[in-house]
Amino acid sequence: MHPTNLFPAAALLALVLTGCGAPAGDEPAGVRVLWMGDSIAGAQAPALEAALKAGGVAFKNATSDGGGTVVSGGHEVTTMVAEDTWKTLKENLTSFRPTVIAYQLTSYDWGTAAQQLSAYRKLSQTAKDAGARLVLVSAPPFKIDDFFEPYESAITRAPAMAAKAADGDRVRYLDAAELWGADHTAAKAQRAKDGIHSCQQGSAAFATWFAKRLGELTGFTPAAPSAWATGPWTGDERFAKLGCG
Repeated sequence: MHPTNLFPAAALLALVLTGCGAPAGDEPAGVRVLWMGDSIAGAQAPALEAALKAGGVAFKNATSDGGGTVVSGGHEVTTMVAEDTWKTLKENLTSFRPTVIAYQLTSYDWGTAAQQLSAYRKLSQTAKDAGARLVLVSAPPFKIDDFFEPYESAITRAPAMAAKAADGDRVRYLDAAELWGADHTAAKAQRAKDGIHSCQQGSAAFATWFAKRLGELTGFTPAAPSAWATGPWTGDERFAKLGCG
């Protein structure tokens, strides 16, 4: 089945219209969002890009499959990944010039509490130095399989460290449990068959929720889901790879 036919348009719209924001209006000029995270954030990126661009916001997807973390020290591999993340961020600050850096905590934010907090505070200062706002958002609940099990305590602790790094002004923490709940097996969590990523409906639900929260922080009016929710993004190849159907 072609991925664009995975979800009936009416069903997708019905889901995301619930609690949606107002139609797009006169948004402040120059809102530019750099979206960071791992493959979980990557599966949300197509919908988020569609939603934000429909609201007049520039968007760049800087997520990384199998990585994306800013936390160093938890593991040899993630330390290397973090070095690459910081290098890529520096390049994006110069080329894209974001006004908002949005970092979804990754499934690779391992390390001690001190290492996590240090990384989030470093990201906070990096954003401030670049004249950007930082939004830290918790990851959705996901299946802790054999690969993640050794790092479960760090994954569970990361949101508290991110919240601690927030200053209530230029650095904000958003708890996505408001949308997803805390149980990855619950219908509310909208996980794909792998128990980790989201399919089109889950990604659209996240984009609606996040755009509303971001609009509250930065002053733009999110576009109504009817303007973007059934667009070409639903045919992104990553959804087919996830077996969404």
